[in-house]
Amino acid sequence: MTLAQRIEFAKVCFLHACRLDVAVRKPGNVSVDSPGHGMDAQLFVASAQAAAAPLFESGARVGPRVEAAMAASLAAAGCNTNLGIVLLCAPIAAAVEREGSLASAPALRAAIGAVLAELDVADARAAYRAIARANPGGLGQASAQDVRAVPSVDLRAAMSLAAARDRIAAQYANGYADLFDLLLDAMQPGFTPTPVNIDSGVDARTTAYVQGVYLRLLGTLADSHIVRKHGKPVAQTVMRSAQDWLTRGAAPDSDPEFAAWDASLKAGGINPGTSADLTVAALLLGGLLAAGGAAWHET
Repeated sequence: MTLAQRIEFAKVCFLHACRLDVAVRKPGNVSVDSPGHGMDAQLFVASAQAAAAPLFESGARVGPRVEAAMAASLAAAGCNTNLGIVLLCAPIAAAVEREGSLASAPALRAAIGAVLAELDVADARAAYRAIARANPGGLGQASAQDVRAVPSVDLRAAMSLAAARDRIAAQYANGYADLFDLLLDAMQPGFTPTPVNIDSGVDARTTAYVQGVYLRLLGTLADSHIVRKHGKPVAQTVMRSAQDWLTRGAAPDSDPEFAAWDASLKAGGINPGTSADLTVAALLLGGLLAAGGAAWHET
């Protein structure tokens, strides 16, 4: 692919991942069949469509991608629907521009690592402005490099300071290890970004695939959004529920208890938003690699 083709294709993969995010029920998160937290699926689709162009602007640095994408998203949706998604996908978008990045999982991982290594203070300042403007739920104060202040370190260093309390920041620190290491064998070769109409739904295989990725993330990593808003005990309870669904080994969407769990989380104001954001990033990576002629399983 040419550079222009890689960028355009990555944008298609991003929009596909964002549509799947709301087309498939993911307990505690907003979906077509289950609005919640004062939001519905169309808000997420509108914000993704608005964010796509600035997020995949050719040659842009990560910080400006984040800031411009969040400004467009907030203008389209009127509220924060995708800050975590934008933060996770901006380094991936930049990495796609590197020659050979779609050749294999190791190549894409290395390209993302190279992007992260080149982040600077200007990236941090732009990203900080975007985060402060989005004002995500549960945003507290940090003793050093707080997002409401002007950062004095590069974006990766700033994210590293927050890595212990935020799984999205941790990806900047660890080179997306949670996605590449945890989900390497969960990603299915052949997953491709075909158009999704969120009103007509998706097929059972894709639904099970998306829910499997989400449950694996939710069942392995304490959701940092839940921890910030409700504390570790609540996050651990949600983790155990996700683990239980994983061990059942059947497609959960066909079980009425799965929808009931979704409803109960929303009734309690519990939103595993970090796990949802990581799921979108994982779907983007899977789409890029499958369509780029690469497979997650190395031969």
